[in-house]
Amino acid sequence: MPATPTENIGPVFTRDSLGPLDHDLIVNHARPGQTAMGARLIVHGRLLDQTGRGVPGALIEVWQANASGRYRHKRDGYLAPLDPDFGGCGRVITDQNGAYMFRTIMPAPYPWPNGGNDWRPAHIHFSVFGQCFAQRLVTQMYFEGDPLIARCPIVNAVPDQDAIARLIAQPDMEATVPMDARAYRFDIVLRGRRASYFENRPEGI
Repeated sequence: MPATPTENIGPVFTRDSLGPLDHDLIVNHARPGQTAMGARLIVHGRLLDQTGRGVPGALIEVWQANASGRYRHKRDGYLAPLDPDFGGCGRVITDQNGAYMFRTIMPAPYPWPNGGNDWRPAHIHFSVFGQCFAQRLVTQMYFEGDPLIARCPIVNAVPDQDAIARLIAQPDMEATVPMDARAYRFDIVLRGRRASYFENRPEGI
């Protein structure tokens, strides 16, 4: 990965920095000839600044539970099964218009261990890097119509309903692939009045 000028203190992200399947969670950790189990999704959108202009060349990483609601790490105590063909993580570089796209599967809800009987709604974690690794924003994407959104303690910690609404992806039938994958659109706004809610840095970049 090439070095940037010293004032950026970080790498330059290009499409050559990523593997050809890094954006495709259905196959990027699967065994040869296999694919991840679950309902297939296309998750796409744009990374935008406060004026609505696309932000090119940004690194977006995602991670999520599998179709049973289980994460692939040793400390996940949920009893749901693991999928040997699903790693649950991916990354992509935004194009010249700030657009991105992932292929994945619909994650399932899972129990929240900090509550007595609280469940997290289906969601995907997003991490957006700016010009350096120190400029990292973390947010979550939810799915329209999920009744668990209103019951989730983490969602209810978001300060206002408009901010919550901006975390909910909308179905996109124009981008849906017939007989293959439903599509959801999720735009991420870095700053301004319409900024996405970032759990690690509410003011954005």
